[in-house]
Amino acid sequence: MIRPARPQDASRIAEIIITNYRVNFYPFFHNDEFYFSTLNVVEMAAEYSEGSEELLHTCVYDDNGVIKGIIRMNGTEVVKLYVEPQFQSCGIGAELLEYAVNNSGADNLWALEYNARGIAFYKRHGFELTGEKMIENEWVPLVKLARNKHKQGE
Repeated sequence: MIRPARPQDASRIAEIIITNYRVNFYPFFHNDEFYFSTLNVVEMAAEYSEGSEELLHTCVYDDNGVIKGIIRMNGTEVVKLYVEPQFQSCGIGAELLEYAVNNSGADNLWALEYNARGIAFYKRHGFELTGEKMIENEWVPLVKLARNKHKQGE
């Protein structure tokens, strides 16, 4: 069910990412210009074109031809992990994260500081807040989480 992303997955990957940005982040930032104009499927899909770094480092959760979630890595850092909202709380995110831990050594990520649900999800899967924070793009507060390998029995 989890496989490397392919060029023909680009628009679906973009849909999932943008839907999650709008559902999860817009309520905090209320930036209509960004979330409903600047952010669009066509431009996001172009980032996942054949041979792109984004595509090469992305895997999808493919349920019989229906892509329900994505994970993108940069080394051992989880860069993006999103599940289509209609399929959240079905174990897809957990499978994607476990896949990344087991196949890419995923051990750290940055999460939106306001994303309590996402942070709780990562904590349930062995990640802990490190205390590190940063501001991305001059207005997005992020917190770092790292995998507690000792807690996971490693």
